[in-house]
Amino acid sequence: MRLGVYVRNMGPQSAPDTVVACARAVEDLGLAHLWVGDHIAIPPDDAEGSDGRYLDPLATLAFLAGCTTRIELGMGVLVLPYRPALPTAKWVATIQELSRGRLLLGVGVGWMQPEFRATGADFRRRGRVSDETLEFFRRCFAGDVVEANGQPFLFRPRPPRPPILVGGGPGPAFPRVLRFGDGWMPFAAEPDDLAPQIAELRRQCAAAGRPAPRIVAVTRLDLADRPAATARAQAFAAAGVTDLVHGWRYAGYDDFRTAAEALAALAPHG
Repeated sequence: MRLGVYVRNMGPQSAPDTVVACARAVEDLGLAHLWVGDHIAIPPDDAEGSDGRYLDPLATLAFLAGCTTRIELGMGVLVLPYRPALPTAKWVATIQELSRGRLLLGVGVGWMQPEFRATGADFRRRGRVSDETLEFFRRCFAGDVVEANGQPFLFRPRPPRPPILVGGGPGPAFPRVLRFGDGWMPFAAEPDDLAPQIAELRRQCAAAGRPAPRIVAVTRLDLADRPAATARAQAFAAAGVTDLVHGWRYAGYDDFRTAAEALAALAPHG
């Protein structure tokens, strides 16, 4: 099971020097991947912990692609209805190209209604718009000539499509995995609950002739208690999780480095 961490692209921890130092620490310590989150219009009454400061996640990953050489760069998750499909596909392809194929594209439909209002996106159509965007992504990465709004155009550069990891509960997420994705990205789920869900997704993928899905679970480990953290990580692995991502609110680089070192010690060989 591969281990990774969230690097905060929000709040005071998103200062440029801090973000770069955290990303390089992830790579130096031998962890598999780092992740950033997606908010672009936080309302004032929901800004605790970030003060509304969010770096754009795609720009952040493009920046960190130039500061690292090995680790996978995870988008966890991109809220698809907020963004037009074609410019977003261009962002995704560019990050994948400049990182030499290290992007992991987590996607979701979104949940924060004030943010939908600020972006002008229709909350009621978020699932349909997400599916339309994913279908467009598929066409873009399938061939150099793509059509949008009746106009053919060249989609270049066209690197290998990044793995698409669908966020959300099993009900809405599993059909999207089967149609568009390469795996599932559950948040804040317990290993005992995940085990039957992962088994069912694997069954559905096998029945559809699809490869076994990548399962990237997001949780918080008690890294101050190494036996407890080890046991919890092992429980996720036993449930079928292929990648475990530790997310927490750290104070600054020193706090991040201490936790990342503890996480790396759970998987000394990467």
